[in-house]
Amino acid sequence: MSRPSDQDPLPPGEVDSAVDRLSQRSDDAEPTTAGILVWAYIAGRQLDAWLADALADTGLSTSDYGALAAVAFAGDRSMTAGDLARWVVQTSGGTTKTLQRLVDRGLVRRVSDTDDGRRTIVQPTAAGARRASSVAASLVERLDQDLDGLDAESRDRLLAALRDLSANLTGGDPQDPQTVG
Repeated sequence: MSRPSDQDPLPPGEVDSAVDRLSQRSDDAEPTTAGILVWAYIAGRQLDAWLADALADTGLSTSDYGALAAVAFAGDRSMTAGDLARWVVQTSGGTTKTLQRLVDRGLVRRVSDTDDGRRTIVQPTAAGARRASSVAASLVERLDQDLDGLDAESRDRLLAALRDLSANLTGGDPQDPQTVG
């Protein structure tokens, strides 16, 4: 399994003990909510570190890659800076800085929306689309190897749980792909 070299695995028993102590502090919450909070936090931070490590040789930060991939894989959907802020989970100011880095590197361009001149659409350049595609393929392959301990059914359950978590945290409908994320 590839992981950032400075990360040792957390002993699950220690985390579960902390979760048990935390869950005793709330009388009204579902018993599993404390575990979801702690494990989602830890997994999110670990995934962010994993992604930063996996992207180290690309010269892209996690935010740069998230924005580039969102634009490159949007298909026929137009992406605005606001759309990207939601995808990358950044403030509008952070998204502006991320976009400027990508523009400066020739990976995306800003164009006026032909239907609404007040809006600016973000599009990948040819180089940006190629870069997003090659980096995505590498990331998926690496994550596939790192998740080799999970069978197909476990991966399906994990994917469904992550979609549900994202939808519930943002007020979306987990069954509607347009509202997840």
